[in-house]
Amino acid sequence: MKRKVLSMMLVAAMAASALAGCGDSGGDSNSGNNSSDNKGGDNSGSDTKQDDEKEGDDKGGSSNGSKKLTVYAWDGSFNIPAIQAAADDYKKNVDPDFELDIVEQSGSKDVEQAITLAASGNDYSTLPDMVLFQDHYIQRYVADYPDAWIPVGDVDVDWSDFSEEKLSYSTINDTHYGVPVDGGTVICAYRVDLLEQAGYKIDDMKGISWDEFIKIGQDVYDKTGKYLATINSDGNDFIYMMLQAEGVSQFKDGKPYITENEKLVKVCELIVEMAQKNVLYFANSWDDYTNQVIVGDMVAGVMNGNWIIPTIQKVKENSGKWEITSMPTIDGGGKEGYASNGGSSLYITSNCQNADLAKDFLAKTFGGSTETYDNALKNGGVVTTCISAGQSKVYKEGVEYFNNTPIYEQIAEMGSHVPVIEQSDFHYTCREMLGAAIINAQNGADLMDELKKAEEQLTFSMEG
Repeated sequence: MKRKVLSMMLVAAMAASALAGCGDSGGDSNSGNNSSDNKGGDNSGSDTKQDDEKEGDDKGGSSNGSKKLTVYAWDGSFNIPAIQAAADDYKKNVDPDFELDIVEQSGSKDVEQAITLAASGNDYSTLPDMVLFQDHYIQRYVADYPDAWIPVGDVDVDWSDFSEEKLSYSTINDTHYGVPVDGGTVICAYRVDLLEQAGYKIDDMKGISWDEFIKIGQDVYDKTGKYLATINSDGNDFIYMMLQAEGVSQFKDGKPYITENEKLVKVCELIVEMAQKNVLYFANSWDDYTNQVIVGDMVAGVMNGNWIIPTIQKVKENSGKWEITSMPTIDGGGKEGYASNGGSSLYITSNCQNADLAKDFLAKTFGGSTETYDNALKNGGVVTTCISAGQSKVYKEGVEYFNNTPIYEQIAEMGSHVPVIEQSDFHYTCREMLGAAIINAQNGADLMDELKKAEEQLTFSMEG
């Protein structure tokens, strides 16, 4: 009960906060898959409804026996075109009478609030048939509100065809609750023209250690005045991504794992060193990160979830100058690093009166349909975590902006290697506290003292 009350209070506070930046994944504005920078395709045939147009039946699920379903989602240029692609696929290839109403929300917070408010009133009739829900929060919402969801373990989906890391979020107590939509597989994107000025090629960035990365970054800065990477200082995802590439979590057995976590301490030391040696630029905010640093052309490299690609592509004159590869690791030696930052899945709510239809829709679209995933990529830039779908002809096509390399095939393949690590409801709280520790250390404070403070604060938050 205590957890439920805390969850309701948290979501209420989140809903009251302003929505800004690339999205609001994780209750903030600087991470996740719902980037407003992502460009979708023509969606003129969609049944999408905006927040302020929702009335009557649009707020709840469809009636029993109907061939119409309703779903809450966010971002009209990213995951909504992907869901529309699935609806078009199902209507064309399964049932011509099928209808899907996509009710657009301002952000993921709106979906979280809808679940919380329905649970607080013990009335799930206000919910749609399905909701898009971000990965890092779903386990808490299933634990706190188990009556809000319909499990989907019995759908006709080959779960082994999906990234194990992706399914680790939506699989709770060995039960599948969601079907993946998009993944946040991390890319290391580099300006190959700037690398060449410093005497390097894209292959020199693959399987390297962070120490080698720092050496290359110093050479690039000396030759070009550009940073090899950038970080958003008020929402530090770099620590999590670097740590996941090592197969290690910030949590262990449900508790903070910081000061005794040798890999985490090393990662933090490396970040401070990169900043001090002009390899890593600390942006002041998400807007600074995207508009001033990336679009402002201050960097020779960008490391983040693949949803950052449309931001990179905003600088039209740099078309053909970028390529991507995997992450460095602490040890290097040819070992490639893989991580994920952001992502969401579709879930059926307990208000769905036609669960069989919803399950069939999910199974025959996001459950593995190449047509769904091809069009989701073309129209919204959504990259699949379904392994076989990532091997389609569309995924194998070269992308002009990235030197005509098949980056989406690369991303899908990299996503299959992301290690599963322990997750926590306090992921974003931990990120905030570790980010503050890094900033303080960069400004001269003792790193271990700052990490100890962060661990103590996080423990207090988790036990409070």
